[in-house]
Amino acid sequence: MAAAGRKPLVKDFNHFITCYLCRGYLIKPTTVTECLHTFCKSCIVQHFEDSNDCPRCGIQVHETNPLEMLRLDNTLEEIIFKLVPGLREKEEQQELDFWKKNQPRENGQENARRQRIGLPDVRGDYDDGGGDGDDGGDEDCHRSDPQIAICLDCLRNTGQSGETSVTDLMKRFIRCSSRVTVGTIKKFLSLKLKLPSSYELDVLCNGEIMGRDHTLEFIYMTRWRLHGENTYPMVLEYRPRIDFG
Repeated sequence: MAAAGRKPLVKDFNHFITCYLCRGYLIKPTTVTECLHTFCKSCIVQHFEDSNDCPRCGIQVHETNPLEMLRLDNTLEEIIFKLVPGLREKEEQQELDFWKKNQPRENGQENARRQRIGLPDVRGDYDDGGGDGDDGGDEDCHRSDPQIAICLDCLRNTGQSGETSVTDLMKRFIRCSSRVTVGTIKKFLSLKLKLPSSYELDVLCNGEIMGRDHTLEFIYMTRWRLHGENTYPMVLEYRPRIDFG
């Protein structure tokens, strides 16, 4: 009777809220849609660098690109943060510390390089993502989030004829929240390029098409930063969507 009336402890739920790969609490829990197993986002992405199989059950997630079969579980994330005191604050602080440590240093290195070859500092050419000349009013626009700088380049040689709507942006450099997704970048491009709502774009990093749910932080950590020759800011390319059938 005493056991039946015992108040549940966090450890009673550990089987459901810990990552099979790192054994820690699930951070940005991400589910494999083929088998519904959930892992930390960074853990499963790193695993898929070497394997296309689920690390828990062993089924093949996708023949070529298992990252397309991942989905963030925001509901589970909120449950974990409510169950584990202080976990949200700890993760947010670690994220802020990382960007404070890395972004200013890389930004400064890039500015120094540009000055040596006679180009202006990167911060002078940035678009804040808003309308031309608008100050944004009282909207925060996620400026309290960790910020990241990106360069948006137009890919012209797509092998398609008659594609004249997709052109270079007037301002290619953008500074925005690191939590912005590729889907938001596509909407931004459509707005700036005045594309019809039905027009589809691909966004690529290092020649690889990025999923619409990928955040800029995720792309920077898993696609851009891993290439030692890459400089700051991160370069994303866009083109008309290619249907491979």
